[in-house]
Amino acid sequence: MSTREIRNLILSALAFGVVALLPLYDTGYILSIATTMAMFTVLATSWALFSGPTHYISLATAAFFGLGTFVTGYGFQTMPYWSLPLIAAVLGAGLAGLVGMVTLRLSGVYFVIFTLGLAELVRQLVTWVQNRTGQRGMYVLTSITESHIYWQLLGLAALVFLTGWLIGRSRLGFALRIIGNDETVAKHSGINTALAKVLLFMVSGAAAAAVGAMLAPRYIYIEPSTAFASILSFQVVIMALLGGTGRLWGPLAGVIPFTLLWEFISRHAPNQTLLLLGLAFLLIVYVLPGGMVGLQARLKRRFGQGGH
Repeated sequence: MSTREIRNLILSALAFGVVALLPLYDTGYILSIATTMAMFTVLATSWALFSGPTHYISLATAAFFGLGTFVTGYGFQTMPYWSLPLIAAVLGAGLAGLVGMVTLRLSGVYFVIFTLGLAELVRQLVTWVQNRTGQRGMYVLTSITESHIYWQLLGLAALVFLTGWLIGRSRLGFALRIIGNDETVAKHSGINTALAKVLLFMVSGAAAAAVGAMLAPRYIYIEPSTAFASILSFQVVIMALLGGTGRLWGPLAGVIPFTLLWEFISRHAPNQTLLLLGLAFLLIVYVLPGGMVGLQARLKRRFGQGGH
């Protein structure tokens, strides 16, 4: 490790330590916003770990997230709560592995459409099972507080960042960068492109499912239409692309401003949230195609050249 990497790790650890103190000073509205940011930080960063280097746009986040919420919903009365996010992560990784082996051979719009339909497919299956058993939804009544959820998500965020950092330094990360540049070249170089993509898709699926399991007590009442809401997948994509997927910290740069804007619109003009999603897509495509990371790189090149 270089001196710069050690410094960045220390600074990151200090930053996590500082934000972890928030519940000691506020347990109301600010903590609620921070918990939402922590949730989207995990989802957007884990999404970017897969979609960033491969350039595959996945809209399956809601499927894995909903799976996690139902793991907690069905298991919190009979199993230790701490085990439920772990179980959800394993199931999420397994579902991502199965889906990945089938769909990651697709490319472009076909992959996007399939992953978008995955959340709806899982939702319909869960609804069918509940209809057969006479169940419409479930209450998740626990002693878990907002502070507990916040700390859990913060710990998961740290784990996701560490995983991304390790992948970036590994042979898998190198292989994925080649795949993203030219998958045909990667295949001819002897890289098992299918295995590399599936493994990273499993990491993303596991993280999203674990988040869903942790958030279930916050929702109190869970039903398929809310647990598998497709809008979540679009929010995650927008946040990740707004921040930029070229750096590990990129999605965080999109999560913070978009969460605050979304919260403002939801409180003052709740019927305009879909309009916000559309405008965000246009902003990314036409104004910030590389996100905040790309903008920073362009400004650095421009002023760097100007300095010479």
